[in-house]
Amino acid sequence: MSLANASALASPSPFLKWAGGKRQLLARILGSVPERVGTYFEPFVGGGAVFFGLVARGRRFRRAVLGDANEELIRCYTAIRDDVGAVIRVLARHKYDRDLYYQIRARDPATLSDASRAARLIYLNRCGYNGLYRVNRRGQFNVPFGRYKDPVICDVPRLRAAAAALAGVKLVHGDFEHTVRGARSGDFVYLDPPYVPLSPTSSFTAYAKTPFDAAEQARLARVLRDLGARKVRALLSNSDCVETRQLYDEHPSQPVPVRRAINSVANGRGSVGELLVKSFAY
Repeated sequence: MSLANASALASPSPFLKWAGGKRQLLARILGSVPERVGTYFEPFVGGGAVFFGLVARGRRFRRAVLGDANEELIRCYTAIRDDVGAVIRVLARHKYDRDLYYQIRARDPATLSDASRAARLIYLNRCGYNGLYRVNRRGQFNVPFGRYKDPVICDVPRLRAAAAALAGVKLVHGDFEHTVRGARSGDFVYLDPPYVPLSPTSSFTAYAKTPFDAAEQARLARVLRDLGARKVRALLSNSDCVETRQLYDEHPSQPVPVRRAINSVANGRGSVGELLVKSFAY
């Protein structure tokens, strides 16, 4: 088990590996956020790269609402925000071990304390194959054990920095449309949904019990149009493909080449196109 040095508070950054992370697009995305924002909304928070990036560069918003359909993820963020010390104490007892991994994976998270539930997710994320989060139709985590050399499981400075960044943030487990319903002019919304798959084997939509399918993509496009009609500044990222260009043909958009880091096939980790879409011209 690797325990990072806790001598100093790190700059806030994601403490979970997450498919579709925004490290390569971060500068472009942050450049679209106004200098002053009332409430920052992120209803597909995932690993939180954009939120933590905003905080690390000087908080531009007065309030923040972070949401996700993944209940375990939101519970983890909540536990980190409310009692990061308890999460650290539990997580520090974990070690990189195949048998332990499958024992912890088999535990029903609903039977665990908040701190143990959060520690379980972080441990599985740090030690599972490729840092994936994937569940079956019953909502059970099913990623196999990964192959690493002494991975950092309990990164104390990173966890404490995340807790400081999350202080006062509203965390919502639920539907993206509900999460952004209260957005108004002067706020900013960043939408980072599960992407439209570019091939039958490239889909990473199994983050929650229900898939993010074509109907959900169409509903998301309607939400972006509604935000634009209400003069709410919003930015959306998705795959650059025929489907997304059709969904967002009435919006200002920008194609961006990005190298994807999480793919089960090594030769599938090359440059692909992504599309940044604005709710309206601003």
